[in-house]
Amino acid sequence: MKIVIFNVKYSENLGDGILAQCLETALARGMATPDVTTIDLAGRTAFGTGGGGRRRQVLKVLQALPSALRRLVVRRALAPKLRRLQVEWQNAIDAADAVVIGGGNLFQDDDLNFPLKVGAALDCIRRSGKPLAIYAVGASRDWSHQARQLFGVIENCQLVHVSVRDTIASGNWIGHFPAGPHAEILPDPGLLIRDIVETQDIEASKIDDRPIGICVTDPLILRRHSSRQAHGIPFRHADDYRQLLGLLLDAGYRVCLFTNGAQEDQAFARRILDANALVGHIDSGELHLAARPKTPQDLVRIIASTQVILAHRLHACIAAYSLGVPPVGLGWDPKVDGFFQFIGHSDHFAGDATITAQQVASLLEEAARRGIDPAIHAAVLDQARAGIAQLHASLDAQHFNRERPALQPAMAASEEDRFGYVLARSL
Repeated sequence: MKIVIFNVKYSENLGDGILAQCLETALARGMATPDVTTIDLAGRTAFGTGGGGRRRQVLKVLQALPSALRRLVVRRALAPKLRRLQVEWQNAIDAADAVVIGGGNLFQDDDLNFPLKVGAALDCIRRSGKPLAIYAVGASRDWSHQARQLFGVIENCQLVHVSVRDTIASGNWIGHFPAGPHAEILPDPGLLIRDIVETQDIEASKIDDRPIGICVTDPLILRRHSSRQAHGIPFRHADDYRQLLGLLLDAGYRVCLFTNGAQEDQAFARRILDANALVGHIDSGELHLAARPKTPQDLVRIIASTQVILAHRLHACIAAYSLGVPPVGLGWDPKVDGFFQFIGHSDHFAGDATITAQQVASLLEEAARRGIDPAIHAAVLDQARAGIAQLHASLDAQHFNRERPALQPAMAASEEDRFGYVLARSL
């Protein structure tokens, strides 16, 4: 069976790359003759090929516009690229046996960015008639009417599986699709990173000797994608981080600042360290900024070298948990809260914007002291593996049915229609 997966594998935010590689690898391991390909919804084909430094300027301009105008600008900017990509996507889908969309927070309305990209893929899938599985995705609560129309194309696809990654996404999904399709709750595939990393990626040093990891995110990115107002986001200023660093360093901890790979995040981390009070700690090696990770493996190595991490980024928390590193999450989007609820550690989630640096330091110390319960950890990872097995079962059953001779005439009859679509998109 040949499977094509759609997500944002090559995003500069390498958390997306982690979950994409986990899903791709786990699916391939369950196949006798693996043939699994991932297509990036933004048209990227390798890590490190994102917009880079230009992205922050574009987002600043967009943020200054009214929401209706932002949607219009995004639609017009993406239209020519999506028309070109749809020709490639249609060819790939037509050559596949089944299509998977997932994981990640793909069903969110970020000024129509994801609705337009996912909608373009859904249009190709619908025309092909190929089985579609939507797997362990995130879904935001608020969609515009345009986003609902674009995502709603799934109702006209041959759905064989639908799942979301937590109870919050499930509630949102039901709100958008009250009459179905029904979505099960299955764990984020990023939890399987422990199963696919190379042995040398797991830090072998004693956990108490490792630094505390602080994953830094540019506040502009948080404001851009958050469902909250800016003042509702904790740790949205460089001084918040500086206060926390001072407390941890004075308590005798070593600290490693790092990012998920986005260039704007790395620049913000450098600004945090640009303070006279931190110079001595940097010179002594007690505090350092990790080199910007370029691949998911780079990010995994950084996370695995820490004893506990603090992050807004969901997949930094997910990867840390999988690797046995206790995460403390900072609130800015319900998806982060949803993950900590799922693993039974809402007490390690700092969702209140008024939380102080001292309170966060205490949370980090408590999380490091308690560690991760081995039995719960094993059960969570088993659930993630079972989710992949369930996805396989859905795809396998559909593939078996499609290979029956009685279906061949219907498949052949659709060839002309598919060719006409590809030709029209080529003009």
